[in-house]
Amino acid sequence: MSGRTGTRIDILVFDGVDELDALAPYRVLRGATWSGADFAVRLVTLRPAATVTASAGLVFAPDGVLGDPALPDILIVPGGGWGTRSEVGAWGEAQRGELPAALRQAMTDAPEMTLATVCTGAMLAAYAGLTAGRRAITHHAALADLAGKGTEVVPARVVDDGNLISAGGVTSGLDLALWLVERFAGAEIALKVEQNLEYERRGTVWRM
Repeated sequence: MSGRTGTRIDILVFDGVDELDALAPYRVLRGATWSGADFAVRLVTLRPAATVTASAGLVFAPDGVLGDPALPDILIVPGGGWGTRSEVGAWGEAQRGELPAALRQAMTDAPEMTLATVCTGAMLAAYAGLTAGRRAITHHAALADLAGKGTEVVPARVVDDGNLISAGGVTSGLDLALWLVERFAGAEIALKVEQNLEYERRGTVWRM
């Protein structure tokens, strides 16, 4: 975007986010930079925050705020807390509406941006109206909720519907991130990251 080189990737985090949803993709994507990918990867919040407290109690400091200084090329939205209808987490964020509204505005402001979701992060995109008429997947506990938002649910581990990419439950964030590495930096680097992590990708990437 805006004549920049490289690919800027932001992972949007919030209190109650599932640690693995957010940090597994972060580790994969940072590993890709060590293997030659021209990525800049950040953990960002919607509003300025000194720390974020994740669902299992991990407290960490985000790197910045979404949109500052500019919207990324790829925005990853994790989930957490949907199945328990927790007020702190993706369910609570969906009910309050500010985060889905911000996602909708971001895609309006930067239509070339790729939106990627992990687990019930797909529900935040759905509440933003971004999955209606599109193909996507989420955690099994939210499949009916996702379909109820007009989404065509595809039972694959990762679903690539162009500028909307989604992954199923929790650990599928690893596979989503590796697919992003392959798609945006090439299969050779994706393979290097897999080998360094001693992880073999699981399931199918459904793509158009």
